[in-house]
Amino acid sequence: MKIALFGATGRTGSEILRRALADGHDVTVLVRQPVAERARLTVIEGDVRTEADIKKTIAGADAVISALGTDRKTMLTDAMPLIIEAMKEQGIKRIITIGTAGILNSRLTPGVLRYQGGDSKRRSTFAAEEHEKAFRLLEASELDWTVICPTYLPEGEACGKYRTERDFLPEGGKEITTGDTAQFAYRELFNRKFVKSRAGIAY
Repeated sequence: MKIALFGATGRTGSEILRRALADGHDVTVLVRQPVAERARLTVIEGDVRTEADIKKTIAGADAVISALGTDRKTMLTDAMPLIIEAMKEQGIKRIITIGTAGILNSRLTPGVLRYQGGDSKRRSTFAAEEHEKAFRLLEASELDWTVICPTYLPEGEACGKYRTERDFLPEGGKEITTGDTAQFAYRELFNRKFVKSRAGIAY
């Protein structure tokens, strides 16, 4: 499979990249700074806010994975419309993105999201608001999308033992490592159990 990966230098994206290359897939990444060359890896230096760089990255891809974050900026919401449009133009349907548990459905307040309903203890809602905007763009598209929504995300290797739930955070879930989040996102590319839905993930 040929995979286009955005956010490949981040904590979760780098682990997704490692897994995909280890399994023999061809991966193209878009990065701002040079990264080490590896077999089956194509590196494009550019900006996720630039249409031409997005198109070049996903050209010929079978699927797209985005592990782009927010980092108090609008990079995610600047990039997502460009990614969706480029996928539409090139006839690519499958996309998996890493979101946040804040955009899952609230258990406390039906009809709203966790960050709106009091489920989340985070004081700042900027990241959740940005992730919601990206989610709504995907939801309105005709793509076969999945948004992986981890809760508190510490560094850590994959243990493979976690819980997932469609559109909700598993009850009592407090955290999930970057390793297990990457493992689940990568597996979902092939399992397709959460197409056109959000997937909450936690221990």
